[in-house]
Amino acid sequence: MHVVLVAPEIPQNTGSIGRLCVATGTRLHLVEPLGFIVDDKHVRRAGLDYWEYVQLTRHASWEAFLAGRPRGRLLLFAARPPGPSYTTVRYAPDDILVFGCESRGLPPEIRDAYPDATYTIPIHGPHVRSLNLANAVAIVLYEALRQQGAV
Repeated sequence: MHVVLVAPEIPQNTGSIGRLCVATGTRLHLVEPLGFIVDDKHVRRAGLDYWEYVQLTRHASWEAFLAGRPRGRLLLFAARPPGPSYTTVRYAPDDILVFGCESRGLPPEIRDAYPDATYTIPIHGPHVRSLNLANAVAIVLYEALRQQGAV
């Protein structure tokens, strides 16, 4: 399985997601532009001493990611509907889980290119616009791994 972060902005989130990927044996892809330098002390602090074990691939752009992407189905996750819940997906071992940046989510042109592959994490509280990126990745990744019998 693969986790893709498109233009992440907050180093602590990326560090936490890196640690999550190490814990689950999942490759992490970072699609530029990044809102930080990867060796930033905040990334390393959030990733703790696990950062050296992150299976990390960087891509200069979304187009570069698509040109060299791994085999598997793209599944996009957005904070706002439309889109069915992440719980409706039957995940496969080679799925590619794509998440947008913290402030804007996935760019509209990416969502528009994959309308039938875009899912949401339901938010029932009226006072919350979105979930923390690291939490969203954890929710989806662990559901996918649970379905695979990997957790």
